[in-house]
Amino acid sequence: MTVIENSRLAIIGAGAVGSSLAYASLIRGSAREVVLYDIDAARVEAEVLDLAHGTPFTGSSSITGGADLDVVEGANIVVVTAGAKQHPGQSRLELAGVNVGILEKLMPQLIERAPDAVYVLVTNPCDVLAVAAQRFSGLPSGRVFSSGTVLDSSRLKWRLAERVGVTASSVHAMIVGEHGDSEFPLWSQCRIGPIPVREWVDDRGETLPVDELDQIAHEVKTAAYTVIAGKGATNYAIGLSGARIVEAVLNDEGAVLPVSSVLDDYRGVSGIALSVPSIIDADGVSRVIDVPFSAEEERLLHASADAIHDSLAALDLA
Repeated sequence: MTVIENSRLAIIGAGAVGSSLAYASLIRGSAREVVLYDIDAARVEAEVLDLAHGTPFTGSSSITGGADLDVVEGANIVVVTAGAKQHPGQSRLELAGVNVGILEKLMPQLIERAPDAVYVLVTNPCDVLAVAAQRFSGLPSGRVFSSGTVLDSSRLKWRLAERVGVTASSVHAMIVGEHGDSEFPLWSQCRIGPIPVREWVDDRGETLPVDELDQIAHEVKTAAYTVIAGKGATNYAIGLSGARIVEAVLNDEGAVLPVSSVLDDYRGVSGIALSVPSIIDADGVSRVIDVPFSAEEERLLHASADAIHDSLAALDLA
């Protein structure tokens, strides 16, 4: 295990997600230096100044940035949060096409300035963009991946912990597949403490009904829509999720997280980026873990892969 000294995190995009990631990374000490880039000079300079004013309270981390892409030079990890917003009447596929176009221009410029970095996509649709970014960069799939269902899994842990009355750190659960409508919980591997979730017994001697688990899964899948309906965007939790991934890379942790990388014959899926349990260290995704799936979970995984494949085919990326 090799912790990167004087680590440098570059964040592309100073919008709500990028700024929240910078804020979370400063508070948590995720990197020694945080660099924020955006094409909007006034916006990024204001965000950097606002964040810098708080650094006397955050330890040894520093924040710099600007509208010149050269600020990312020497970064150990680059997190891309920039992308077009969805306009009224614009389909998700149309939005994906716009963001693929942005990545096609952006990735070669980033690689030129930070050739040894690990690249993480936190822009939607993140699975499609992970495939596009890996292709445009020419880097191994382990060094270009998306945040996938790391946040979705956090939502599941929080909801289950709330339901059964334990701390969230005692819930071991993951959402896998697409970061989107076809995602699903890997219930067969879900544990509360050492106990499989379907065998958990509450203080009344009752197990969790299947329909309640299905409802929890639905709540997790639609959680972002609930937040967006109330405040217009999700930003704090994804910022924290991104910071957690950054730490796993910069601290060479070997952490197991459900990120989305381009798979190679994972349960018959190849050339598609899907979230599955993966070991994250200084190399990025060093290994994708072949965990046991139930027959139904394997069917859902392939359905998720088909959904991503259809999007890639429509964008001439299949």
